Amino acid sequence: MAPKRKAQAEQDETSVSSSKSDASSKKQPGLDSYPPSKVYRLIEPGPVLLVTTGSLADSTHNVMTIGFHMVMQHESPPLIGITLGPWDASFAALKKNRECVLAVPSVEMAGVVVDIGNCSADDANLTSKWERFGLDALPGARVKAPLVGGSDIISNIECVVEDTKMVSKYSMWVLRPVKAWINPDKKPGEGGKMFHHRGDGTFVVDGDILNLQDRMPASVPLQPENINNSMHRVFMKIDSSPVIAE
Repeated sequence: MAPKRKAQAEQDETSVSSSKSDASSKKQPGLDSYPPSKVYRLIEPGPVLLVTTGSLADSTHNVMTIGFHMVMQHESPPLIGITLGPWDASFAALKKNRECVLAVPSVEMAGVVVDIGNCSADDANLTSKWERFGLDALPGARVKAPLVGGSDIISNIECVVEDTKMVSKYSMWVLRPVKAWINPDKKPGEGGKMFHHRGDGTFVVDGDILNLQDRMPASVPLQPENINNSMHRVFMKIDSSPVIAE
């Protein structure tokens, strides 16, 4: 490229880059700029979960805390995605056994669940997390990993690994539920309140349920009618440090 044309191209490129920068820095009415690296805090998907791996029979069972997960498919079969990487002590067990249990704790367990998330089974001189935090390990029906017992557990979902194609790149495991259990005294909306990590050590606790069933298409499965017609979310600061899944 001729020097003159090259200089002009560089000038045009600089101008375009400057224009983009100016556009991105402009304020929008009623909106503030927010860092893309923190957007996960705006769309945290579901409740904080406990994940158990290993085998109860040979005492290799472990438990950890996760906050990144999602429903990937409702049925035929139902599928759940979770993020669990090689930095987690449970990764090797999940990779080896290809099964786990997802336990849904109620808000009464919030402090314990955060503490579980901030320690690792690989830590030296650490007693079993089950013993340390007073958790009940119950035998599963379809998997070797244990259920989490106790009156403050909402449900347990026994899962097998369905797909690992996204594990190496995204640490995303696709799980297929094969058996589920629910605490009749802690059903969501009927006494069981889940809590959701906001990504900064604070949590949102389930409030009342908003019933808009009359607006839903007939294809959407409906919940029982005895739910409240209002909803609120309560922001609750439980711990100043983020949940670290191990």
